[in-house]
Amino acid sequence: MKIESNSNQNTAEFKGFSKETLAKFDEIKNHFPEGKEKSAIIRMLHLAQSEIGWLSTEGMDAVAKILNIQTIEVYEVATFYTMFHVNPVGKYVFEVCRTGPCMLVGSDKIIDYIQEKLNIKVGGTTADGAFTLKTVECLGACGYAPVLQCNYKFHENLTKEKVDELIDAYRSGIIEN
Repeated sequence: MKIESNSNQNTAEFKGFSKETLAKFDEIKNHFPEGKEKSAIIRMLHLAQSEIGWLSTEGMDAVAKILNIQTIEVYEVATFYTMFHVNPVGKYVFEVCRTGPCMLVGSDKIIDYIQEKLNIKVGGTTADGAFTLKTVECLGACGYAPVLQCNYKFHENLTKEKVDELIDAYRSGIIEN
């Protein structure tokens, strides 16, 4: 996965983390014995992403420095897990499962429909910066397929009509971040 730091969305220059986030980083780091602070990477990346909106290279570099580890160690974690966004994303990230059970009941058609409805491709973000569409491997809700996760909220048994309702609900603020 390519990490880009010069995209046209959410590109405010990284000026460091807030005092509150730095304090939380210290608290998390202190849960681990000396020399084992690397175990805090995932929790710290979640915090970094919640503050910045995505994980810029500068943000990941700062996490590595705080943990006193190599930057590549942070990049490896951030690019492995689909919950982390190493490129700018929209306010709402639609992550649609594309593994076997979901595909058997139409997730490919849901992906196609979302692309058409929002006029974006997988990996793209709408012109207004509201929605990003991603595909992911197993969300662990096979019995409720096809399934979509948006900012940690699950939406199950998807149909075109339910997708329309979701888009409208997120746009209008009925469903909040």
